[in-house]
Amino acid sequence: MFYSNNLKNNNHVDHCFFSRKNGTSEGIYESLNCGIGSKDKKENVQKNLEIVAKSFKIEKKRLILMNQTHSNKVQVIEKEDDLKRIEADAMLTQNDKVALCVLTADCAPILIYEKDKKIIGCIHAGWKGAVNGVIDNTLKKLTDIGGNIKQLVVCIGPCISQKSYEVKEDFYSMFTKKSKDNDSFFIKNKKNSFNFDLRGFVIKKFKDCGVSQVDSVNLDSFAMKNEYFSHRRAKKLGENDYGRCISVIKKINSQK
Repeated sequence: MFYSNNLKNNNHVDHCFFSRKNGTSEGIYESLNCGIGSKDKKENVQKNLEIVAKSFKIEKKRLILMNQTHSNKVQVIEKEDDLKRIEADAMLTQNDKVALCVLTADCAPILIYEKDKKIIGCIHAGWKGAVNGVIDNTLKKLTDIGGNIKQLVVCIGPCISQKSYEVKEDFYSMFTKKSKDNDSFFIKNKKNSFNFDLRGFVIKKFKDCGVSQVDSVNLDSFAMKNEYFSHRRAKKLGENDYGRCISVIKKINSQK
């Protein structure tokens, strides 16, 4: 488990970036695999989600998960009965009866909190979503529902690090064609091969949008095999699937 320094002492919000430990799944999914789209035994995934829900002292059905497709789509959760799986890669809510969840296995899990209107959110930011505007769209939606960017706290959890994220020249060219400034997120390591700084790119996206409070932990999901699931590591090892870590944020009921 990992907690952001910017949120762990906040009286209005509860959150956690969970590791892969302390669950029920076995084998390549050991052990807190919360990937409902994985090939893991469904009963184990549900037990793992129950463990997560209990840690937040809520019913499992109050965990709102997304069908993540690396899109730039954002959904606002307004009602308590909006409990179906959400087709999006980012969510926002002011509802204190639900917990917003993001699943990752190398992509960046992002939890956000707007202090004025007490809006919480989560973002699934892989390279595709990040470059195509999932962060920009989330912040626009935040302002649309009354939020203030200047009051926003952003927390970026464990994801693949630059040293582990090797990409080919066409990937590099795609980014630099969008902006020459994106060259700063790449290090050339050998002929026609680069290492991409996903975390740095995400941080820059928030800074460019006017967010000043960005907290990030430099933990590498690819390298830390005992702590985090990794799509790239699974592919390198020839495994046919991989687990997903869960990150969760929830408003604390002020009436309690």
